[in-house]
Formats: sequence, structure tokens, C-alpha cells
Amino acid sequence: MPDPAVPPTPPVPLAALLAREDLALRQIAGPADAGTVIHWAHTSEMADPYPYLLGGELLLSAGVHIPEAAGSGTYFDDYVSRIVAAGGAALGFGLAPVHDTVPRALVEACDTYELPLLEVPPQTTFSGVARAVWQLMAQARHAELRRVTEAQQSLAAAAARPDPVRAVLRQLAQRVAGWAVLYGLEGTEVASAGRAPDEAVGGLLAELAEVVRPSGPGTPTSATDTAAGTHLAAYALGAGPGFVLGVAAAHRDPGDHTIASVAAVLLSLLTGEQQSGSGAARSSALVRLLLGAARQEVAPLLGEGSRLVVHARPDAGPCDPVAASALGAALGSPLVDLAPDVVRVLVPADREPAPQPGWTLGVSAPAAAPDWPAADVQAARALSRARATRTPLVRHGARRPALTDLLSPDAAEAHARALLAPLTPPLTETLRTWLSLHGSWDRTAVALSVHRNTVRQRIARCGALLDTDLDDPDVRMELWFALRNAELPGTPR
Repeated sequence: MPDPAVPPTPPVPLAALLAREDLALRQIAGPADAGTVIHWAHTSEMADPYPYLLGGELLLSAGVHIPEAAGSGTYFDDYVSRIVAAGGAALGFGLAPVHDTVPRALVEACDTYELPLLEVPPQTTFSGVARAVWQLMAQARHAELRRVTEAQQSLAAAAARPDPVRAVLRQLAQRVAGWAVLYGLEGTEVASAGRAPDEAVGGLLAELAEVVRPSGPGTPTSATDTAAGTHLAAYALGAGPGFVLGVAAAHRDPGDHTIASVAAVLLSLLTGEQQSGSGAARSSALVRLLLGAARQEVAPLLGEGSRLVVHARPDAGPCDPVAASALGAALGSPLVDLAPDVVRVLVPADREPAPQPGWTLGVSAPAAAPDWPAADVQAARALSRARATRTPLVRHGARRPALTDLLSPDAAEAHARALLAPLTPPLTETLRTWLSLHGSWDRTAVALSVHRNTVRQRIARCGALLDTDLDDPDVRMELWFALRNAELPGTPR
């Protein structure tokens, strides 16, 4: 029959229940197997308890259902066979008030069908037996949780060692008392740890690994099997057609799946770079930049197409590397830079950033590699505007043709440089932000992370240096035109 449905708690060994002196239970029939376990206790006086059993129970009965002439027929054989067919783990028969002794025919039937039969003395109540089962289960659950926690900690520590893949495999093999193997892209054995099973079992585990290797919609991410008394399990690592973790162990405790799943997650992170090659490409790009290569030469290593620059600030508290990495993953890019006051992410242009809970974002226009510095400035300004207007995400919009396009870029830039020449870069950026926010002192202060009085002082200084009235709309328009076209030192366009 199929394995019974079991609760998400460790089972209780029957031997542990028999060892409870307060219960005084005694096994009088059936095999004395140390591996017999109980998943729960259930009381029933039905002549046929089959419809009411889930499997794995210690069925408790006082024999109320037994007819007077039961010993001369097949009643007990039918009764015990139905319990076994339902997956019952053991039968507890209570003495008194109905029966002074356990019926001999019941003992023989339990021996015939190999069902453990326990004698429950008169002083022991069925509720007391059930309570003892749940107490033992709670103790086992606590021990299992502690074992899983310790295994998780040891696996995480192994992942930080110099040879992390093999260290994780060794730790996993030790924790499940078995064999752990990492299969590569072609199904070849990349690394392993622990005592390897015989060749036949190893071959079956390799076949099980191919079951979980992604091949299309509906492919399972994990699979289990049993061969020659060995429990086999396979876990796909990552979403692409890549590595697979295989585990073979003589025993499979309830926490083993959790432990193996943690190892699978760690190995997915450790092998993800090798699967896609993106890690090697990013390292190569960094080395080339440090050695003096131009951005346009390095950019192809990061992938084809233009990119967006995203500036982000957390809404509460400083940002840590874990949060920055999580933000990069949410935006779909591993290219993350964590600065003291902002997180910068380089995102492929075809992945439109969406607002992220707990973050304020500024997004640049799409840019090719030579224009990434300008896009960085766009993202910074978009973030400042987002923070000033308390908007989760602000994009640097593509500008439609305007009056400025009637002049040549050189003429517009020359006019802008001449007009803004008296201003220092900090004053220029303050004036730019103030005009973009329609002269709002408070929002400009928020965008620049300064006090509103500082904004007032800087704008007054701008007016004095430019010798103009900044309240005049025509003046503001001309200055905005100049700021859009200026390329002053320290003030990127």
C-alpha cells in the first residue's frame, strides 16, 4: 500500500512509548522492531476502523465492538487485517471494564499480520497514552528543529570557506549521513562528498537528476526515490538548465529535506555565476577598466544594448549590502554600487524599473556606454526630484523638440557658459534644483539634503552674482535655458 499521509512532525518510536514507566504498556504480540514509529494516537470502538484511519496510528480500543462468539470465527483476523490495510502502526488493547485479559485470538491475529499489540493496564487511560505520544512528538520536534538550525549554520559557514562548493557538499553529506554530489551541465559529476553508494544506486541517482534538470514547462525542481534501501533525492539549482544536487542516504529523517534544500539554495548562489558566465564577464570588465580600457570597449562584456542608471535611497535608515543586493535583484541587475548615501544600479534598458517598497528611485534615460556618466547625472537629479516631491519613482523623461533646438548646440552652450560664469558648481546645482521645483524652498532643501535657510542664502547669492531678479519669470526662463545647455566644470550636463 502507499505510504500514509503523515503530519509535519517527527514520528515517535514505539520503543520510546513502551519505555514510559508511567504508562506501564507491554507489547504482547507482533514484531519487536526498533524501527516501528507512531505518527499519532486514535481511539475507536468500530468493528471496521479502516474508513477512519489515515495511517501510522496507534489505534486504542477497549474491545467494546467484539461480539461474544468472536473467538470461534474469523472476526479478529478480519479486524486486524483491516487495520494493517489502513496503515495502522500498532494496536493498544485496554484491560477493563469490558475485558480482563486480551483475547487469545486477537494476539494470534496480530502475530499473523505482524501488527504490534500493546496491553494497556487498567490504571492507564487512553487519553494518557495520547498525551504521552504528543509529548514525545513535541520533544522530537524540538530536537529536529535544533538539528536543522545547527545544520543551516554549518552550511552557511561552509559557503564562506575558500573552496565553498566542496565545503558545502562535505557538510551536507555529514549532516544527512550519506553522499552528496553536484552534477554539471552535461550530467557529469563535478564534485562529491561522503561515502558513495554502489554503482547501480549511483546510476539511479544520476537518472533522477535528469528528471529535475529544466527541460520545459512543468519540470519539477526536486524529486525523490528509493533504491536498494537507499533514499535518493535530486534538486535543480537555479532556473536555467544547469547544475543539479544529488543526495543519497540510508536513512531519511523529517529534517533532511529542509537541510538539503538549504544546501541547494547555497549551491545555486555559488554556481550561478559559472552557469551564466556573467560573473567572469563582470570581473573581466572591471579588470579592463582598471587597466585603462575605454567604457565603450568594456560595455559589450556586460551585454548588448543600452542601459538605464538607477539611483535609489532607502526610505528609513542607512542601506546595507544585503538590502542593496536585494534591490539589484528586484530591478533585474547584478551591477550594484553601494555608496554611503545612495545605491546605484546599472539596469538593461529593456527592463523597465518599477517602484520598490521602502525605496525612492530616480531613473535615467536609456544610454549607451559613452553616455553613462550623463545618465548617472540624470538619475541623481531624478532621485532628488523624487525625494523632494515624495514620489516613489521619477524618470528622466525624453524631451520633445523645443525652442532650444532652433539654436546650434555650440551657440547655446557658449551663451550658457557666459551667463552662468559667475556661479560656482554648488550654486549652479542649487539654482538648477530650485528652478526645477518651481522655486520651492522646502522641496529644494529636501532634494539637496540641506537646510531651507541654506537654500535661501544660496539663491540670494546667485541673484547677487548674476545681478538679476530671480522673481522675474523671463529671467527664470533664460536661466533655465542656460542650465539645460551649460557644461561647466564640476556641473555635468
